Amino acid sequence: MLVTVVSRSGREIVKGGIQVSENATVKDLKAAIYKRTGKLYPERQRLTLPLAPGQTRPTVLDGEKKLTDVLLQGSDQKVILKDLGPQVKYSTLFFFEYLGPLFIYPLFYFLPLYKYVGLPEERVIHPVQTYATIYWCFHYFKRIMETFFVHRFSHATSPLSNVFRNCCYYWSFAVFIAYFVNHPHYTPVGETQMYIGFGLGIVCQVANFYCHIILKNLRSPDGKGGYQIPRGFLFNFVTCANYTTEIYQWVGFNIATQTVAGYSFLVVAAYIMSEWALGKHRRLKKIFDGKEGRPKYPRRWVILPPFL
Repeated sequence: MLVTVVSRSGREIVKGGIQVSENATVKDLKAAIYKRTGKLYPERQRLTLPLAPGQTRPTVLDGEKKLTDVLLQGSDQKVILKDLGPQVKYSTLFFFEYLGPLFIYPLFYFLPLYKYVGLPEERVIHPVQTYATIYWCFHYFKRIMETFFVHRFSHATSPLSNVFRNCCYYWSFAVFIAYFVNHPHYTPVGETQMYIGFGLGIVCQVANFYCHIILKNLRSPDGKGGYQIPRGFLFNFVTCANYTTEIYQWVGFNIATQTVAGYSFLVVAAYIMSEWALGKHRRLKKIFDGKEGRPKYPRRWVILPPFL
């Protein structure tokens, strides 16, 4: 079988096409493209079919499918290749975006001699500042451990540019929050409010870990398996219970510390995760529509009961 590989502009990427066997898969085709080009390794490639009349979104080719099952029948077997750019493993991406906050925040607690301009060198360390540092470090240490020992990723890699974008997001908020929570003029909340906040946060962190265990078991070790209806624990009530517990654990942190910087991070994070959750909720409802023997997706909150 001769497969023509072109760019989205129509330029032929591999001159003369690529000859593959009749039993070849999309994955085999990607490997052959890499062998011919020398730089487009499989993770950089996204292969799609040419748009059919009236079609607005291209059909992305699944790596495990046989080419004879997905290519349009005819003399011209054509696929369109998009170069996704340099890629990194998701575990690498998550490691670096979480490593920054894990080390940045304690610097503001243990090394206050970066000296706030015009403020005295000595300061009183309030208990809430100590607990906040422990809480913060535990959270990001937990995230790193989950990255390597719990999460199973549906995609092997992410664009390298995401490392810089995500690190900028996490690291800058770490500086922003640590500066104000550990500021010499920081005014702590009452003791009762502090314990309520950290208590809520710890419960949500533990719940978040269990949610990740449930999600892990929905996927095979290679990260495959497609979409499934998550069930058990908070997933019986909320589609994205992992995001719910993530958001509410930051609510607890901010109840205990109460800074504009912390609440700013909470609002931004809640907005981003709500967008992800709405997208996943729509996909699950579309896939599990109750037709042709498919189960119907149950009625659930999306992410933030009782609000969303």
